[in-house]
Amino acid sequence: MDKTKYKSTVTEAFNNAAATYDQLGVEFFTPMGRRLVERADPQPGQRVLDVGCGRGASLFVAAERVGPSGHVLGIDIAPAMVEEARRQAGTLGARHVEVRVMDGEHPDFPPASFDVVTGSYSLIFLPDAPAALPRYAALLRPGGRIAFTSPVFTEDTFPFLPPVFTELIPERLLRNLPADWRPDALKRRFNSWLQDTDDLTRTMVGAGFEDVEIADEHIDLRAPDGETWVDWSHTQGMRLLWQHLPEYENRQLRHRLTTELDRLRGEGPLHLPTPVRFVSASVPD
Repeated sequence: MDKTKYKSTVTEAFNNAAATYDQLGVEFFTPMGRRLVERADPQPGQRVLDVGCGRGASLFVAAERVGPSGHVLGIDIAPAMVEEARRQAGTLGARHVEVRVMDGEHPDFPPASFDVVTGSYSLIFLPDAPAALPRYAALLRPGGRIAFTSPVFTEDTFPFLPPVFTELIPERLLRNLPADWRPDALKRRFNSWLQDTDDLTRTMVGAGFEDVEIADEHIDLRAPDGETWVDWSHTQGMRLLWQHLPEYENRQLRHRLTTELDRLRGEGPLHLPTPVRFVSASVPD
């Protein structure tokens, strides 16, 4: 993998999506971020680092938890995301929230700077996440805790989307994705350490963590209708597919997804139970 190209692709995608990211009436990242913080359980007065903070789905929930006597620092590789989160912090008057542009693969902080590290659908996207995990262990104070989310990877479902999309998105369209984002490449990168809980536990222990907890839950992805979901999908990871589809296939896929999702929702809003893996661990006291 060309790490420079990979990171520039991610940065460009999320810079372009920042203005509308998680703002189109679809609920997923916000409830997932809140649940992640619940599991991380930061306490009043503690210091929290939120990796890949985006617009702040976990960041501001953590800020509520630690209160004004604590401190929450969000980092993101996309400057536009950081600017949106910083603007929100100002709107909320959250003076104990700080946001910086930073490459999460190489966090630049002194050792033992934080009590809690969180990463909502972010840590796993680092080019070599298992190699980065020991760096985060070193940033935690004795007894400190890390918590992050991941899709539940299986061999027979399309990663990062609710299982229903495995049938709705024709596999032939995925050839248009950049090589590093095609299903086979994703399986090599993610399934190899995230699919099997024993593999994941070994990775965490090898990175310097203990008391590893892994729990799979369903987060209810909600949207008013199929068209809203499709518009929302342009603001998150699926944006890469939309960007690389030829115009004709783009229109075809949009029509197919809108039609099928509206059929699934019936007369009410769309509900798509989405499996999410919550991983938490601590460093020794």
